Amino acid sequence: MHKNVSYQPLDLPDRSELTDAQMLAEAMAFVNRMKRRHSVRDYAPRPVSREVIEQCIRAAGTAPSGANHQPWHFVAISDPATKKKVRKAAEEEEQRFYDGAAGDEWLKALEPIGTGASKPHLEDAPWLIIVFAQRWGEYEDGTRFKHYYVPESTGIATGFLLTALHHAGLVSLTHTPNPMKFLNGLLNRPDNEKPIMIIAVGHPAESATVPAAAKMKKPLETILSFVE
Repeated sequence: MHKNVSYQPLDLPDRSELTDAQMLAEAMAFVNRMKRRHSVRDYAPRPVSREVIEQCIRAAGTAPSGANHQPWHFVAISDPATKKKVRKAAEEEEQRFYDGAAGDEWLKALEPIGTGASKPHLEDAPWLIIVFAQRWGEYEDGTRFKHYYVPESTGIATGFLLTALHHAGLVSLTHTPNPMKFLNGLLNRPDNEKPIMIIAVGHPAESATVPAAAKMKKPLETILSFVE
């Protein structure tokens, strides 16, 4: 990040000139495409090229962010030994969660999803992508500067990433063990970065399943209000 960047307006470089009918068709096509996105825990051994992962993360990097500070970092892991370490540490945190840290209400809410402390997908998936939120930034001379709307910005970028992975024909699963500070030490990330999510990425196994409850989406009228 450079200290002395001043405002300079540019002509809008990209425009979509669609008719009203074309806009609706595109919107409906996107809905149908995203309805085919599933959170998958069972992965095939089929590899995924580094280039595909790079391009999906490149898409995530185009997300809007507070003051355009882009307060995120992604670590993509394919090394089996590192994935094994991530799984071991994550399962230790998950075991504490399921042994009582979560509370009865939270555990009951998870029952229809069928989750547990065992996370074999963290090793089975060809890639793990760790999402880090940067709590502050540093200029080239090492001085700190504040980031703004970090959770919101990183959340948007993560949404872009999940969409890009789906668009590339891959499946994914978001995982958020708590706490996740072990990832900083394991991956040699600085103190200003907070790990917020582990995303398993790959192709679904032939025997892959999804919980029926996961397909129960709220109808549009319950998630949308208009003021016209």
